[in-house]
Amino acid sequence: MNWYELAFPLIRNVDPELAHGVAIKALAAGFVPTPAPVEDPVLRMNVWGREFPNPVGLAAGFDKDAEVPDAMLAQGFGFVEIGSVTPRAQPGNPKKRLFRLSADEAVINRMGFNSRGLEVATANLSARKRRGIVGVNLGKNKETEDAADDYVRGALALAPFADYLVCNVSSPNTPGLRALQGREALDGLVARVQEALGSISKAPPLVFKIAPDLADADLEDVVRVALDRRLAGLIVGNTTLSRPASLRDPQKGEAGGLSGRPLFDLSTRMLAKARALAGRDFVLIGTGGISDARDAYAKIRAGATLVQLYSAMVYRGPGLAADICRTLPALVKADGFASIAEAVGAGPG
Repeated sequence: MNWYELAFPLIRNVDPELAHGVAIKALAAGFVPTPAPVEDPVLRMNVWGREFPNPVGLAAGFDKDAEVPDAMLAQGFGFVEIGSVTPRAQPGNPKKRLFRLSADEAVINRMGFNSRGLEVATANLSARKRRGIVGVNLGKNKETEDAADDYVRGALALAPFADYLVCNVSSPNTPGLRALQGREALDGLVARVQEALGSISKAPPLVFKIAPDLADADLEDVVRVALDRRLAGLIVGNTTLSRPASLRDPQKGEAGGLSGRPLFDLSTRMLAKARALAGRDFVLIGTGGISDARDAYAKIRAGATLVQLYSAMVYRGPGLAADICRTLPALVKADGFASIAEAVGAGPG
């Protein structure tokens, strides 16, 4: 039994958003125990010319303002994605807006891109020594009509500090945001952001994060735009508006995006479809419902170049990435692969 298993019975009685804020402060102060490092050549990945020590990343949403990227890297993550960062500070949606579905190991949130804005994120990122792989997830302000302008502002401000940039066009909690995934709107948005990044020497790779709820035809349009515009990758996918019939927790009817274990099947099916459409070499980051090493490995075999998690930490603690990395090499070797890269897109095991 690790320290988090002992602490969780107390944590689960604390309001989820308050508990999250306390966790950020504890990580920043160095009060959270760090697991023993896991270093295994089987786990190393070269993506976008960058060396990832392992393929398990922290998804956006946990560290919105870039307060603890290094602390989370020390927890065993191969990379960390901060944000979503909006150009101007905004409070997000009214509280209460974050719900633990403990019976389902799930979370529902309707945060609404609460962010302290570019100024705070830039200050925090510029103050840290550049080490490890840290991506930056960008959002738009709720009242902004020209969405592309917000993504361009964010990209230009934070590109100097990012190992990759993500345009989040799939949060279900900002009105109209998911409409940006339509083929014409998405193509125009990608073009605007790419044009802006063209003015920067050594601009970081540009990735878009999409919803797991897209119809097959819409997914085909998204992948076609990504390939035609030579995007660096796609993240598949965000939280879902759907509610699986298997949900048991009394809070399952709360509005917002569902994440955690119940999202695994939906997001993994979409990931496999995206891999079939995009071809073998295109970078896909698989997220949604990963709770252990077998989940992470299933995502990789379904087509994920890299994987991300967040919600499972609510139930298993910040050391989950290290736990996954301790088990993952054995799963890879058992299937006859010499490295995790060989397993990408191999299909169901």
